[in-house]
Amino acid sequence: MSTIEKALDKLGQAAVAEPVPAIPPAEPADKLVNAQATLSESKTASQFIDIDLDSLSKRNFVAKATERKLIYEEYRVIKRKLINNAFGPLSSSLKNPNLILVSSSRPGEGKTFTSVNLALSIALEQDKTVLLVDADVLRPNVSRTLEISVPRGLTDYLSSDSVDVTDIMYSTNVERLKLIAAGKPHHLSTELLASDKMAALVNEFASRYPDRIVIFDAPPLLGVNETSVLAAMCGQAVIVLEENKTKLNELEKAISLLPPDLATGFVINKAHYSRDKGYGYGYGYYAE
Repeated sequence: MSTIEKALDKLGQAAVAEPVPAIPPAEPADKLVNAQATLSESKTASQFIDIDLDSLSKRNFVAKATERKLIYEEYRVIKRKLINNAFGPLSSSLKNPNLILVSSSRPGEGKTFTSVNLALSIALEQDKTVLLVDADVLRPNVSRTLEISVPRGLTDYLSSDSVDVTDIMYSTNVERLKLIAAGKPHHLSTELLASDKMAALVNEFASRYPDRIVIFDAPPLLGVNETSVLAAMCGQAVIVLEENKTKLNELEKAISLLPPDLATGFVINKAHYSRDKGYGYGYGYYAE
């Protein structure tokens, strides 16, 4: 063992007694087109997040394709299994195999670290795109980890009819990586995640782009209901364990909350291999 993207008014002539002021010349068509393009580019720019890859790299994240680190190799192994499950032979037996839930039994075991690293590693693939969704609406940590700030997120979309998916989905300076933040805290978070609107959103995630993997950084499984609700919509799960901290009985209880037909893998975080290799990240895969 080493888890988304409004004419011109009609000019009329009226019979009036007073002189009609001269109508200024119409703007050339090319200027109108350029103005529309500028507005479009402005909206696009407002939906762009610049991630500090240097900072991520210093904090042991898979942030730069040119670097050769042990953690890069570890996450290559992990992502390969997930990609194979999402698009390989097993995919036909899974519901929404390209939707991956990342969770843990308790807080602090490294699930967000794993979610972000998986997303960054998959984004290095030349024929795959990845959408990272902070679904931990109780204690969101993706934006904090990436050191970014966005005005709206998942709960804002689910709780309002005036917010569109394109309002919460952000492109990044990592070419094949998009982000959706958790949004503002909401007292009906479980109900929002279990709503028909969320189900429709998940179905769109699963089918709109055939090359996309969606990673949900979910709350820990024990003590909350949101994660099991979200897990029922996904095809794969990655459960993060911290070596020498995660308790076996809590892990067993956490796994019992997952759908039995979910392809479930385990990442061992902070696994100490040897003095020369330092800390690494192991992976085990289990599926029925």
